[in-house]
Amino acid sequence: MRLSAKRIGLGALIAFFAVGLAGNAFAETKKLLGTYQDWDAFTLTTDNGQKMCYVVSLPKEMAPKGVNRGQTYLTVTHSPARKVRDEVNVIAGYTYQKSSEVTFDIGGEKKTLFTAGDAAWAYDPASDRAIVAALKKGITLTVTGKSSRGTTTHDTYSLRGFSNAYASASAACPS
Repeated sequence: MRLSAKRIGLGALIAFFAVGLAGNAFAETKKLLGTYQDWDAFTLTTDNGQKMCYVVSLPKEMAPKGVNRGQTYLTVTHSPARKVRDEVNVIAGYTYQKSSEVTFDIGGEKKTLFTAGDAAWAYDPASDRAIVAALKKGITLTVTGKSSRGTTTHDTYSLRGFSNAYASASAACPS
């Protein structure tokens, strides 16, 4: 289930993502670096010249079925101007329960993220780096979270192509 224009409106997702990352800056240029199995790698340059690079994927499976949700995706971002590398973020497509945490299960290795609105983030840069290291070695990732309505969700991502997409984004935004 690659990120495709047919599936989610790629331009809309990139514009949304750009605004989220760049604040009030307008995204001047965005470029698909490549599609690597189940992951895509992008660069985004704002009108003030700040460059960001990221990889993104959609879940292969979402449970429970039939739950009303918006767009769900996972990103890893490098933002040299902000001195940020390997920033892990998941968007749930719903508002998380207040003060809840999300669990990443990567081949039995579990990581915990904090939530804010519809997003979950690693607690610190060291946690981001540990998650990225696990993603590189893993086959699948299951993200478990709880909605503001009390529904527990399980989203399963394929990690096929993650390492190559990550290498592409890293080469485009070296530290």
